[in-house]
Amino acid sequence: MMQPIRRLLLCAALACASLYAVPAAAQAKLKVAADVGYSPFFVRNADGKLEGFSFELANEVARRMGYSGAEVVDTPFSAIFAGLFSKRFDMIVAPTNITAERAAQMLFTEPYMPTGIGFLARKGAKLDNLAELKGKVIAVNNGSFSDKWLQENQAKYGYEVQRFNKNSDAVQAVMIGRAFANLAETPVVRFIARDNAATAVVFTVTTGTNFGFALRKDEVEMRNKADMALECMKHDGSLSKLHQKWFGVPADPDSSMTKIYPGYGTPGFEGYDPTEHALNCGKP
Repeated sequence: MMQPIRRLLLCAALACASLYAVPAAAQAKLKVAADVGYSPFFVRNADGKLEGFSFELANEVARRMGYSGAEVVDTPFSAIFAGLFSKRFDMIVAPTNITAERAAQMLFTEPYMPTGIGFLARKGAKLDNLAELKGKVIAVNNGSFSDKWLQENQAKYGYEVQRFNKNSDAVQAVMIGRAFANLAETPVVRFIARDNAATAVVFTVTTGTNFGFALRKDEVEMRNKADMALECMKHDGSLSKLHQKWFGVPADPDSSMTKIYPGYGTPGFEGYDPTEHALNCGKP
């Protein structure tokens, strides 16, 4: 039989261990993928440090999931899905359009930002309709949603496509006259035009799509935790504040920036789980 004093000491030790135990996740960072250089989502500042809308978003979501933050793996978008499937990282936080084709291969969180595509050209250039693209050169980030749109519509509109591993290189092609325009997500081209007076958004296309985080099919629990973190950021307004900080305008109050979706994932897409759940924004 254990002696009373010894038993008390053991109980006290176990209590202390329980009190100060830190979840394994909290001691580690969530490994995420991003295409660094895609302004204003992931960029390097003058000191070489990462910053941007998605950089702050990824770190906040990771902390709310119980991690100490996010470890960013810089990956060209053309290789980002292969990297996810080969387990180089746990989640794609680079701005990724939710599509039926992608949802068949991976899990998506609920949407967190509406998007579309826009043509960024040099100041003074004009594009009144898509038919005027005939014969023009369009620069694009290889493997992106915009690249897919160009592939699907090239025969119809008759433009040429130049592909780059970084969207910043595609923008540079426009600036030096190698391309008429850069096609990228609307928030991206608007941000670039706001900061670079030599450029302008000359045409936009509404796609009805949204950005979401992407995970492997077997990471259901992780997806659900990320979903909850996004819902809590919408609920407390911190997601809208990030939008105001990085884009200079308030988030659309009727968009996926503020809307909390039922269930887990994106309604209407493969991988969606309609199970109802209460909002839980306490400490993980």
